[in-house]
Amino acid sequence: MTEKNLQGQLALVTGASRGIGAATARSLAARGAHVILTARTAKDLEAVEDAIFEAGGSATIAPLDLTDGDSIARLAAAIGGRWEALDILVLNAAMLGSLGPVPTIDGGELNRVMTLNVLSTQAMIAHFDPMLRKSAHARVIGLTSSVAATPRAYWGAYGASKAALEVLIAAYGEEMRNIGKVRTAIVDPARTRTAMRAKAYPGEDPATVKLPDVVGEAIAELVSGEFETGTRVVLEG
Repeated sequence: MTEKNLQGQLALVTGASRGIGAATARSLAARGAHVILTARTAKDLEAVEDAIFEAGGSATIAPLDLTDGDSIARLAAAIGGRWEALDILVLNAAMLGSLGPVPTIDGGELNRVMTLNVLSTQAMIAHFDPMLRKSAHARVIGLTSSVAATPRAYWGAYGASKAALEVLIAAYGEEMRNIGKVRTAIVDPARTRTAMRAKAYPGEDPATVKLPDVVGEAIAELVSGEFETGTRVVLEG
């Protein structure tokens, strides 16, 4: 039986309708957290919510488009009106975009990638900072990729967005280090069976990579314990 070591805590997971986000939400709920699920598709969020309820957990869905800054502000206001503090924020939502040489990157698509992967991260931190500061031990987790630290041909747009995400989260952690109780960490899930991975590697046998549940459990384990700001967790491929 999973220990309820997150009982009474509030968690918010972006991109929670499928893949790593959904798996993380289920793992957090299994440990007792009330999880707010955000993504664009209400139907998929409802399926995750149902799974959490059936397992004895609790969750609330909040369908929204993270590329809309006003939607994030409204979400923060709604959550802040119901709960005092936010204990766990998992920034998982992201888009891959097209893979290709840097000179051929489409500016419009790059803007969309950066808006979701980077700008929405800053907006989430900005709007939920007051609630995070009210937590006795808030944790902010950002999902990254190896291409953020090790550039790879044809992955320039996605890699640049993840590198920027890492810097934003790390900088926020350093700002909070001596004035608050917010800690930040980066998680690189490595090879995981997701829709994004299938798009990037269409010829790969999905049975050769781990399930999202492995990542979700690793994130739940991380936030259940103590870690220092700046922690980077790289899972096995």
